[in-house]
Amino acid sequence: MIFNLGHITVICGHYGCGKTNFAINLAIDLVKAGEQVTLVDLDIVNPYFRSSDYPKILKKNNINLIAPQYAHSNLDIPSLPAEMYSMFSLPGKVIIDAGGDDAGAAALGRFSSMIKDSGDYQMFYLINKYRSLTPDAKSTVEILNEIELASRLKATGIINNSHLSVMTEPETVLNSFDYAHEVSNITGLPIVCSTAVRSVADQIDNMDMPIYPIDMLVTCPWQD
Repeated sequence: MIFNLGHITVICGHYGCGKTNFAINLAIDLVKAGEQVTLVDLDIVNPYFRSSDYPKILKKNNINLIAPQYAHSNLDIPSLPAEMYSMFSLPGKVIIDAGGDDAGAAALGRFSSMIKDSGDYQMFYLINKYRSLTPDAKSTVEILNEIELASRLKATGIINNSHLSVMTEPETVLNSFDYAHEVSNITGLPIVCSTAVRSVADQIDNMDMPIYPIDMLVTCPWQD
């Protein structure tokens, strides 16, 4: 495992950058490494790409799920169950799949004091060069600033998750490295790793940053 994880790991980023897919992959890998894992779905704004929409995958991999009361529906009602607060006393690792912009991050802000007080957390900002709202470093950093302001938390690292889903080629990932480094230089945040779809991960011969293989577990609604 290439990550320096705290008891709580927050995964944040803009809509469509791949937060949920990455969060589920990370949770599965932690379980395989012998950890007890809880995945907290804090995306109460976006009706698509929620961790709680994949209960079969989570159950199969023995991942505990804490989700909003209106998960599994398209109701965007900011209702957070009291169970959410149990994340701070659970054993093992807790992964928070946060909302996709400043409005979604506001839900994360409700727990910011407790997350800070835990003294043992990481907040990774996922970036994706190939999404329409984050095609360059400047726009990507602006969105991070919005997320940090709304969540009242500071990111601790960057994960380059630039891909084109099943159309990803080795060059797709390699061509995003300059973009990732520019975001890192502007923010002063370290690049934790660059993800790559598992089918091409072993074809990327580059030591510029660690490669973290992932499976495409999250699908678009129109692909189901």
